[in-house]
Amino acid sequence: MARRKAMASGGGSDDDVNLTPMLDVVFILLIFFIVTAQFIKEPGQEIQRVDADNDANVKPLAILVAINEDSEYYMDKKLVEENELEFRIDELRKDNPKGELVVQVDSDSNAEALVTLMEILRDSDSATVVNISTAQD
Repeated sequence: MARRKAMASGGGSDDDVNLTPMLDVVFILLIFFIVTAQFIKEPGQEIQRVDADNDANVKPLAILVAINEDSEYYMDKKLVEENELEFRIDELRKDNPKGELVVQVDSDSNAEALVTLMEILRDSDSATVVNISTAQD
């Protein structure tokens, strides 16, 4: 009842809460999180992974290389030729220097494709740790 009397007498504007500063802070936080977020890059190929006994986890900000059932290499949703692999991995290393290299190999792929990739990695940087992605139980 007191509110109706205050609005009728013209004093209603003092009772309202100004939300503009709060919205400004929310938008600034949103922009901050969008700018600082690191997005996970997918290899872009559906892979049937092999089963393994180990269960070591790799950080999600890894550099992913996929080898499909036709023994083709995929990085960042694009088909990569064998002679471009070293260059593309070096590019991704510049973007993500702390990212570990993870290879997703289809269980129907040729083992020669994985061996070729490992040789390329050994020749470019012998200190590179390569993780092979397997199916989860």
